Amino acid sequence: MLSRSTIHCLLMAGLLLTAQTGLSQVESDAFGVMLRTLLSHNVPETNVQDAARDSASILFLDAREAPEFQVSHLNHAIHVGYDHFDPNVWQGLPRNRRMVVYCSVGYRSEKVTEKLKNAGFTNVSNLYGGIFEWVNQGNPVYREGRPVQEVHAYDRVWGVWLRKGEKIY
Repeated sequence: MLSRSTIHCLLMAGLLLTAQTGLSQVESDAFGVMLRTLLSHNVPETNVQDAARDSASILFLDAREAPEFQVSHLNHAIHVGYDHFDPNVWQGLPRNRRMVVYCSVGYRSEKVTEKLKNAGFTNVSNLYGGIFEWVNQGNPVYREGRPVQEVHAYDRVWGVWLRKGEKIY
């Protein structure tokens, strides 16, 4: 039987490992702490490095609102929005198609990913850190098929997490 102090040490080591794993998904430790607190983590998550590497085979869905999408978005992303998102619109898509949903930081896209999972999509995940982390890690964003530097930063409070690119409000 393990002693109480051994169990305590094992639990603390597990919590530390979990915390470090979550932080490693984004470059900023502060951003990682905020995301660990903000998000429910109840849907599959894809980190930016994996999404960028596999981008040619991923259908990206943008869960931001139209004015945000119009400033810039991931290449070939489809705007689905958040406030008026309807998973029934996607009835024609194969349920096993790999999709990654994103928004500014991952909160709205987590909720849209949840709706898609509940609608029967089996290979859908949330982009951890959203478009902010995508740009922070040096990946391009587009408007009308051309790379741009501008990123809609949602507002000045949330915009602190966007460290690269030109912030548009």
